[in-house]
Amino acid sequence: MRAAVVDRYGPPGVVRITETSDPEPRAGEVLVRVHATAVTAGDARIRGGSFPTGMGLPGRLALGLRGPRRPVLGMVLSGTVETAGSAVTELTAGDRVSGMAGARMGAHAELVAVEAARLVRTPAGVSHEAAAAAIFGGTTAAHFLHDVARLRAGQDVLVVGASGAVGTSAVQLAAHAGARVTGVSSGRNAELLRRLGVDEHVDYTTTDPAGLGRRFDAILDAAGTLTPRTARGLVRDGGTAVLAVADLWQMLQARGPVKAGSAPGGAELVARVLAPLERDELDPVIQEALPLAEIARAYEIVDSRRKVGNLVVLP
Repeated sequence: MRAAVVDRYGPPGVVRITETSDPEPRAGEVLVRVHATAVTAGDARIRGGSFPTGMGLPGRLALGLRGPRRPVLGMVLSGTVETAGSAVTELTAGDRVSGMAGARMGAHAELVAVEAARLVRTPAGVSHEAAAAAIFGGTTAAHFLHDVARLRAGQDVLVVGASGAVGTSAVQLAAHAGARVTGVSSGRNAELLRRLGVDEHVDYTTTDPAGLGRRFDAILDAAGTLTPRTARGLVRDGGTAVLAVADLWQMLQARGPVKAGSAPGGAELVARVLAPLERDELDPVIQEALPLAEIARAYEIVDSRRKVGNLVVLP
């Protein structure tokens, strides 16, 4: 099979397309032919060895010292089952499935072996491209807004980094929940965010989000702009601020109304994202869909920090 391989940490150019052996599914896994995957901020951090402050050594010990121990990256996938392991009963060849590959990654390839429990059937009305685009940002936004912040109708929500993968999903999920949404991005994305459901747009190039002078019931910072201190100054009593991009020191400081960490990304969350996608209540916001041969270009766009929504790759 063809796969995008990263042998060493570095810029987008370290990614090379090569022929590798097909993965063999274990007893509880299925072999999936990948029709669409995504290049996420998480993929880019691993490829570049760009770990948050304080997490460089632990990150390299976990993933590989000079390069990823598992050289085929890719967390998100949507495709069809080729074969099922001996212990798999709920999925069979030909089933359309979507999900997150977990720590083994491997989705930036034509084939990937994934634990069956991590996958859900893709609804008939959802394309592979839309599913791959929506899963990473959608599961993160759904977990932080609904499971952590306990978002309710009528609340005021602030989304920082509103034009990215997590932010575009967060804006839509909050708006559909009946919240009043303030979205922070550059001015060039204001029109998109208004279409997605923001009630107020803040251009971070002219206005510091930390100095808005009012408070919110729920805050999701998907850009790494706020600190635990500035987040506390923006959140109302009884509210929750979530720092989705935090370094080690910020995680240690996150307490009380301020939370930090990562979303679990399991099958239940994936199903919760695919449901509104099927009802056309969630726009996956695909900036571009690229062939596997151009995956380095997708990484360049992510590294530019000017990505809008999601980048899809089609193996």
